[in-house]
Order: sequence, then structure tokens, then C-alpha cells
Amino acid sequence: MGGAEDDEPLSKRVKVSFGESADHSNRALFRDPASCSMSCPLKVQGDDEIVGKKGVVKKVEFVRIIAEALYSLGYKKTGAYLEEESGIPLHPSPVNIFIQQILDGKWDGSVATLHKIGLVDEKIVKLASFAILEQKFFELLDREKIMHALKTLRTEIAPLCINNNRVRELSLCIISPSQQVLKIKSRTKLLEEMQRLLPASVMIPEKRLIHLVEQALQLQLESCMYHNSLPTEMSLLTDHECALDQIPSRTLQILQEHKDEVWFVQFSHNGKYLASSSADCSVIIWEVKLNGRFCMKHRFSAHEKPVSYMSWGPGDSQLLTCGVEEVVRRWDVNSGECIHIYSKNGLGLTSCGWAPDGKRIFCGVTDKSISMWDLEGKELECWKGHRISRIADLGITSDGKLMVSVCKDNMILLFGLESKEERIIQEKQAITSFVLSEDNGYILVSLSNGEIHLWRIEGSIRLLAIYKRHKRERFVVRSCFGGIDQSFIASGSEDSQVYVWHKCTSQVIGELCGHSGTVNCVSWNPANPHMLASASDDRTIRIWGLPHGNTKHNGNGTVRNGVHYCNGGS
Repeated sequence: MGGAEDDEPLSKRVKVSFGESADHSNRALFRDPASCSMSCPLKVQGDDEIVGKKGVVKKVEFVRIIAEALYSLGYKKTGAYLEEESGIPLHPSPVNIFIQQILDGKWDGSVATLHKIGLVDEKIVKLASFAILEQKFFELLDREKIMHALKTLRTEIAPLCINNNRVRELSLCIISPSQQVLKIKSRTKLLEEMQRLLPASVMIPEKRLIHLVEQALQLQLESCMYHNSLPTEMSLLTDHECALDQIPSRTLQILQEHKDEVWFVQFSHNGKYLASSSADCSVIIWEVKLNGRFCMKHRFSAHEKPVSYMSWGPGDSQLLTCGVEEVVRRWDVNSGECIHIYSKNGLGLTSCGWAPDGKRIFCGVTDKSISMWDLEGKELECWKGHRISRIADLGITSDGKLMVSVCKDNMILLFGLESKEERIIQEKQAITSFVLSEDNGYILVSLSNGEIHLWRIEGSIRLLAIYKRHKRERFVVRSCFGGIDQSFIASGSEDSQVYVWHKCTSQVIGELCGHSGTVNCVSWNPANPHMLASASDDRTIRIWGLPHGNTKHNGNGTVRNGVHYCNGGS
């Protein structure tokens, strides 16, 4: 099998190319063989011994993954001492020999040792042998030993009958050696492949203990009802449990520059701005200062009718605003100028949205069609028929693949912009509004009966959760996703409160009081999980933060009893 070739020392060029064992002192697989000799011959003690109160942790497995963790962290001597003192080797002696043979490029010897490890599944043996011999093949080619490589391919690799397509690719490397350069991997990568291929009882998966700890932390996070902080704030020293004080529930600031009911609020993608629109026909852009305070940046007053819908551009430098069955205007956020007005044949526009590239916009039209324009107002495409209801939301997924609209009172249309595929979500009640999740996988639908439904739209469509308790009888009341990993749902309500639910459990975890009129819309800051905005018929916008947050003074207003009133309002 070409064993003589395996014994030849590799050239300096090959050693650099394949990344041999000299640089792997920090990995469990590549510890000093001399340190292994202390533990490998020892007999394993207490194979059946169990540790822990639950009776599920085997001592032998536990010690082995601790040893692997020590070696992977670079504590070679400590890992070897643990093996010696416990009498539990990280790997059986044949496996240690196998690992060293891989690192030394003893390909024929490693294949022979593979058969002595005691693997029951013959397919795994063949797959591992194929990977080893493929590495041998490439190293022979790299050393320009073409005939030896060809012999390995014909007499060792091909007879395994594992992957005929791959064998043909290797044959092409013989014909055109330059093609094989991109396919070469280091011997350490080969060992990592062996780790994934061989059973865990033979070779402990890399960083297994870290993986188990991460799993445990993730389970704690998922079971924490109020978790709304960064994972880096978790500790291994105590069980994780957040309190309700992680949810924004305290009014930190009241914005009251609108002269009539506030219908819509939406944070920019970067969380630095908040746009609000009102029945007073105006739009205000509020800037979020470094200290968390809001101040008015621009007021747009060009619309002739109340402004009912807005959409931030992909880079947050532009904003689309839509009057009630009027026109859509595109604004420059920095200058405050109206860049373009979009209208269509005397028809009214009802909603608007951006393509992810920021070069096209979509608008719902009162004739129930949806139009797509370029930025200069040239209509690129029009989808006619029952594509959108008279006054309804419009959404484009951030990957640009899906357009979502309310096509009938109780039906949502999911239209593939590339695939042209149409899928339908049908509700039993009339739909008043919807919002897409940031990851494009979910849609939150508000209904006329006061329920909010969470649907999965990625893959097969499925209803996942129903949220109740808020009130909706006459008006459009909007909801939103929010918090860390969008783990919460918030909604306005006709009883003047803001409701917050845990997304997975559907349990109400907050009822925020303060408004004196219907809360029409809410928006959770995507860059700050502890900041929530709500808009109300009482003509104000409330900014909610953590109950224990510190209130700071700002030159644009005053602070009274912990609540900031913009521009001197009361």
C-alpha cells in the first residue's frame, strides 16, 4: 500500500502546506504523546459509577470530557495528571496511536489501526479510510509523486466504492495537478473530520464540555420568562433567572409635539431615530441622544391628509410616509427635504415599503393593486387584482424574496418576488394590521376580535401562538416584536394601556399604564431591548424604559417626578 512512501520525510514546503502538529499544543487531540503514556496503559476504574444527584452522569464519561476540556484550553500537564490519577484515559491506546499516525502522515499505518479500534459500523470504517487515503493522495501529488498518487487512487481509494463522483474528481487532479491545490487540507483538519465521523465513545468530540455548558445556559435562557439582557451577562456560578425589571415598564419621557392623535411610530433600524405620524397631517423625526433622551430633529408638514403609514429605508437615511389614500413622499432624514412624491393616476396610495437594496419602493393602491417604482417614480411593475385591501399594511422581507399584503379582509397573501409563488394565510376574523419579524420567519397578525396571532411563514405555514387580553373594537391597533432575540410581543389597546407578552408562552408579563386615550401603535427599539415607544389618541408618545433606570436632565426639556416632558409640556 505504499508504506515506504509514508516513511519518507516531507519537504519543508509540504510541512507548511499541511499544518502539522508543531502548532497544536492547545488542542486535546494533539497533546504531547509523552504525557499520554502515563494514562494510556492504566485500566479504567469504575466504569459503572454514577455521579450527581439525578443518576444520569457516568463518572468515566464525565472525567474524559473534563480531560478533553483541559487539553483544549492548553493545560496539557493538568490533563495528563487527571488521566493518571483517575485511571481514566481520554482515549484508548489504539486511538492515541491512530491520532499520532495521522499527524505523522503514516497513512497505511493509520488505516490499519482504524480496523483495530473496534468500530462495529463497517460503513464508518470505509468513510474514515476514504478520507485518510484522500489526504495521502493529495500529499503525494503535492510532492509531485504522480505515479504513487495514481496507484493510491486505483488500488486503495477506488476499491472502497464510497464516492464515485469524488473518485472522478480526484482523477481530474492527476490530469490537471493545478486543480488540486484548493482541495488540500491540513492534517489537523483531517483529525477534526475523524472526530466528527467516529463515535464519541472512541474520540471525544472537540470542546464537548463547553458545548454541554452552552446547552445548559441556553435551556436556562429559554425557560426564563423575563430574559431581556445580553448572554454575556450570564454567569456559570449561579442559575440564570431574570426579574420583571428587565422589561421596559416605566415612562421615561413624554413627547407631545403633535397637535392631534398620534397614529404610527417606528424606530429606525439602527435605533437612532423614531418617526411618528399623526392625524394632524405631520410627521416628526425624533433623534435618540446618547443619554437616551429624545429631541425633535425634523417636522414634515407637506401631507394634506392624516399620515397613517411610514417605512424606513435600508440605511435609515430616508423615510417613506403615506397619507390616508393620498400620496407617498420620500424624505431625506439628514436635511429634512422631500426628495420625491409618488402618485398614480389620481388613485390614492395606502401603504409603502422598501426593497432591501434601497433602489425600489412598493406601494399599495386604492384599486387593490400593488405598484413597484424606482426611486425616480418610474413604475417598474404592477400587480393587479385583489393584492391589497383598501387600507392595509405592506411588508417586504429583508432578503427581498417575499412581499406580504392583506389581499382580503381575512386573508394575507405571501407572494414570492422571485419564485412568483403565492401562499395564503386565512384568518376567521378581519385583519387590521400585521408586522414581519426581523429574521423573516414570522408574521404577527392583529385581528378585529382583539386577538393577535403569531404565524410561522418560513417553510410550512403554521399558527404558533395567540395573544389575548388587550382591547380592540373600533380602531386599528398595531403590535410589534421586541426585546432580545425578539422574545416579546407588545401591542397598543383601546383601554389606554400597552400590553407585553412573552412570545413563546403567550403569557401577559406587563400592562403599561400612563396614556389617557387609545394606544394606536407601539415600536420596540431594535438596538436597545430596554426601550419601547407607544403612540396614543391622547396626542402623546411615551418612551418606556426599565423601572430602575436613572433619569437624566437634558437641555431640551425638564424632568419632573422621573418623567421627562419634551418642550415644556405637562
